Amino acid sequence: MSSLMKGVMLNQMHKVTGTLFKANILKNILGINDQQFKISRTSSHFSSEKANSYTYVIVGAGSAGCVLANRLTEDPLSTVLLLEAGPKDTLLGSKRLMWKIHMPAALTYNLCDEKYNWYYHTTPQKHMDNRVLYWPRGRVWGGSSSLNAMVYIRGHAEDYDRWSREGATGWDYEYCLPYFKKAQTHELGPDQYRGGKGPLYVSRGKSNHPLHHAFLEAAQQAGYPFTDDMNGYQQEGFGWMDMTVHQGQRWSTASAYLRPAISRPNLAVAEKTLVTKILFQGTKSIGVEYVKNGQKKKAFATKEVILSGGAINSPQLLMLSGIGNADDLKKLGIPVVCHLPGVGQNLQDHLEVYVQQKCTKPITLYTAQKPVNMVRIGLEWLWKFTGEGATAHLESGGFIRSEPGVSHPDIQFHFLPSQVIDHGRVASTMEAYQVHVGPMRSTSVGWLKLKSTNPNDHPVIEPNYMATERDICEFRQCIKLTREIFAQKAFEKFRGPEIQPGHHVQSDKEIDAFIRQKADSAYHPSCTCKMGQPSDSSAVVDPQTKVIGVENLRVVDASIMPSVVSGNLNAPTIMIAEKAADIIKGLPSLQEKNVPVYKPKTLETQR
Repeated sequence: MSSLMKGVMLNQMHKVTGTLFKANILKNILGINDQQFKISRTSSHFSSEKANSYTYVIVGAGSAGCVLANRLTEDPLSTVLLLEAGPKDTLLGSKRLMWKIHMPAALTYNLCDEKYNWYYHTTPQKHMDNRVLYWPRGRVWGGSSSLNAMVYIRGHAEDYDRWSREGATGWDYEYCLPYFKKAQTHELGPDQYRGGKGPLYVSRGKSNHPLHHAFLEAAQQAGYPFTDDMNGYQQEGFGWMDMTVHQGQRWSTASAYLRPAISRPNLAVAEKTLVTKILFQGTKSIGVEYVKNGQKKKAFATKEVILSGGAINSPQLLMLSGIGNADDLKKLGIPVVCHLPGVGQNLQDHLEVYVQQKCTKPITLYTAQKPVNMVRIGLEWLWKFTGEGATAHLESGGFIRSEPGVSHPDIQFHFLPSQVIDHGRVASTMEAYQVHVGPMRSTSVGWLKLKSTNPNDHPVIEPNYMATERDICEFRQCIKLTREIFAQKAFEKFRGPEIQPGHHVQSDKEIDAFIRQKADSAYHPSCTCKMGQPSDSSAVVDPQTKVIGVENLRVVDASIMPSVVSGNLNAPTIMIAEKAADIIKGLPSLQEKNVPVYKPKTLETQR
């Protein structure tokens, strides 16, 4: 991945873009029109106090915030102010001028760049050789949906039924599936599981790469089933992954939800605006304080303030505003509005590791690093949104059970016909392929807390990775099962020496040491404002997404998951926002009963 994604972006490309975008080409190729310039000029002017009052104030124009901004302004009588700490995801209204975001293959650029990224780091992890792990999070229109690998995975039906048992009543699979479908337009058309009329376009990979085919064939040779839709009836098995890519472009929530709504007169959007505090009258939320262009300002909400900052920013803002563990707040001198000890607790994430194999044939993405290929790939995408730049290349993957007795998959695979080193911050060095593999339901749980009362200071992030023996055993199994797949006949004509862990890593002790040294975040932080019943002292929001103990305040993002889902988080976060929008509007929840879900014939075997 890094080979192509770093490749397309050398200085030659800056020269190319500088040459391409002039005069009429700006108008015709970039598709800039008067309306977009008008929007750019008038996106946010807050002069009078009246102009500073809205029905809803939404904090964060990310995966959830963009959905809410669209859905809540469908009612012309509701006014919405959407506040985003980062910049827009376009330049002069053009996606091409912001190709680092919108070219799918360019994704590692912004994963490794502070311009559109909060660039968080964890505390030293005591169960991982005291390593400090890197956590990129989106700070731009679209949030992390403008930075992620565009993998569209919903998780397993059992995840949502578990949520309900954990206290999130009304969030069972039968109440969530309709909102996955409402959000989606799948290129293969609607069915019992897929949507056909939603703003979020979802597609399958088009590269037809021989290594993806070899991976899927090898998985079947190892005894695993092929599934034609891991978001549909059967998650378990290996198959082609869905991606939020549309017509060769990243399809973030900014593209799917925000841009279609931005010309509505009842929506105001402000970028480069850091919200520093929620304003209260007693325990009633009435607005927010924010900083824009170095000036402190206020905006007021007649109905509700809605936090959609994500699993780090939302609990951070709650604590800065006096909602959290009272003892912790008092130590920092923050006046307590509501003692809610669950804020920032229950932090969950997915860890993954790369198992890498040298490829004996020159067919991986390594050749894309050649300067002539960089320019060719970049020009083709800039001109037509096609070619090797039009995919993130994570086109195949799978879900399996780690051992007998596990009811539904707890290990996930993403296959890539390339080598990634240090989140893509280091260029690949050889022809190689890899699988990203990791457990989906780890038992280690962490927390985050304020470092100080300064909103610009990142909070202390303690994911507490690999703290249980079960997690260590599951990860060990991930390596062994991956090696088994890579050893199948389908890879014979491609298989060179194992790069990592490496042939010298064989015993359980050696595998465990490798995992401690090389496992990294899959970028799925969640669960820090857990949804549950008001009687649950660890819950932060109730099943209506309202913050417990205060009025007129909600949290709607990945932080309210009671527990992390078995898969990537972007699709579930969009679903959460779609469902929450109906709750906020006072509409009855959509429901689809008795939709069949695959169950293994026996749990006595692992596959």
